[in-house]
Amino acid sequence: MKFEHVPVLLGEVIDALDLKIGDVVVDATLGGGGHSQEILKRIGNKGVLVGIDQDLQAIKAATKRLSQEAGNFHAVHSSFTQIDKVLCDLGISGVDAILADLGVSSHQIDEGSRGFSYMNDGPLDMRMNPSQKFTAADLVNNSKESFLRMIIKEYGEERFSGRIASAIVEARPHTTTLGLAKAIEASVPAAYYRTGGHPAKRTFQALRIEVNRELESLELFLKKSVDALKPRGRLAVISFHSLEDRIVKQSFKTMSSSCLCPPKSPQCICGHRATLEIVTRKPIVAGAEEVKLNSRSLSAKLRVATKLGGEV
Repeated sequence: MKFEHVPVLLGEVIDALDLKIGDVVVDATLGGGGHSQEILKRIGNKGVLVGIDQDLQAIKAATKRLSQEAGNFHAVHSSFTQIDKVLCDLGISGVDAILADLGVSSHQIDEGSRGFSYMNDGPLDMRMNPSQKFTAADLVNNSKESFLRMIIKEYGEERFSGRIASAIVEARPHTTTLGLAKAIEASVPAAYYRTGGHPAKRTFQALRIEVNRELESLELFLKKSVDALKPRGRLAVISFHSLEDRIVKQSFKTMSSSCLCPPKSPQCICGHRATLEIVTRKPIVAGAEEVKLNSRSLSAKLRVATKLGGEV
């Protein structure tokens, strides 16, 4: 299957990164290379772009797509949580801009063998990095009901988490995506379709987040990204659901605060110092025309911050 990638908020991202000829940039979630293609045009032959992705198919597709573009491009098969090691291995001590486009690519969802979709049949996989051993099948077949209920409630924000977890355990073992989706569908009220979309949507999101440790990875990535930026460097993050956006928003708020002591403290004793300046007080969202052309952009939220230091 061809690795398609329609970049969301492309113009907004390029503007937010404030790119210049010769900049060093990291696309921490390379995907099909849609954002990277435009980044390379902006930084020119003297610029450097490092693309990171856990998915080898994405690495291959992006490398093919970007081979004709100007600039020095390095595609690295790794997790964005290893951004510090990736840059160290390349001999790069600081970067001017970092982009992270979170979530699952359309290619991963559409390809049934990857096991992300409740609409396409395939093995219960959901690994963004296929070399990882732990799969969704391991999670649903070996976890306690209480643990499944917890992650479905917290990561899926699913109000019927108890019913669904019970149904999953009762129908074990699960081997395919459609088999699991049917068990979930049978466990919720018939009216679910009228109020919450497909009954398996939130549960599949929760399982994917747990399999890939997405939220913990995001928090680690954000901390390491700020360390990797040069003073006045830009960090732009696109999220697609409230859990991700909440982490980005809170992390930016914490890192842009000069003191974390309780409000009534007579003096600062925390020793915390701001490292970021928030550029987007409210997230940037897609316009009506983009949403019409690319429905995936409907839930996208872009937040941007600048690393403090240097000349303003």
